[in-house]
Amino acid sequence: MKKMILILGLSLAIALSAGAADGQKVATIDLRKVFDGYWHTKQADVLLKEQSAELEKEIKTMIDQFRKQEDNYKKLVDGANDQALSQAERDKRKKEAENELLGLRDFEAKIKQYDTTSRTTLVEKQRRVRENLLTEIRDQVKVIVKKTGHTLVVDTAADSANGTPIVVFNAGTDDISDAVLSQLNVNAPATPPAKADTKAEKQSAK
Repeated sequence: MKKMILILGLSLAIALSAGAADGQKVATIDLRKVFDGYWHTKQADVLLKEQSAELEKEIKTMIDQFRKQEDNYKKLVDGANDQALSQAERDKRKKEAENELLGLRDFEAKIKQYDTTSRTTLVEKQRRVRENLLTEIRDQVKVIVKKTGHTLVVDTAADSANGTPIVVFNAGTDDISDAVLSQLNVNAPATPPAKADTKAEKQSAK
């Protein structure tokens, strides 16, 4: 792992050196700062949190219903073993208990399937939203560097595989973070609504 990190670090250094030798103009950006500060990111985060909360609420409702059915099953089992009842009544409750148990097993499988499918769908939606937001940011970076003449942009917030920063030092003289973020937030509402149909959310639904 350390060897791989060293190779990545050397590759970046070589790429930057080669860029300088070729007359490339290098800019830097704090992509984490821009991503977190983008108003579409904040709105998408609100929507995803709401959907996650709705999922948890639905699963809790299903589990509560399962527990009620489980309690009913236990009562039927107790009734089937109640010697104070007639044999016919005990047999009836035993049969009902068996049917209830089958229903419980089916419902338990349904809950597990719903939980797995819903969480997988939510994770996939989060991935798509993130990709869409990063695409919007990259598009704005292209607009900025076209004006400034920069030919290479390095993310100063990027970390290596062991969590250490890839860019060890940056003078900050050619940082375009604020310029990019400012343009991204030109149409940001004064007070972002709690619920919003963002561009990123629209794209993720496709």
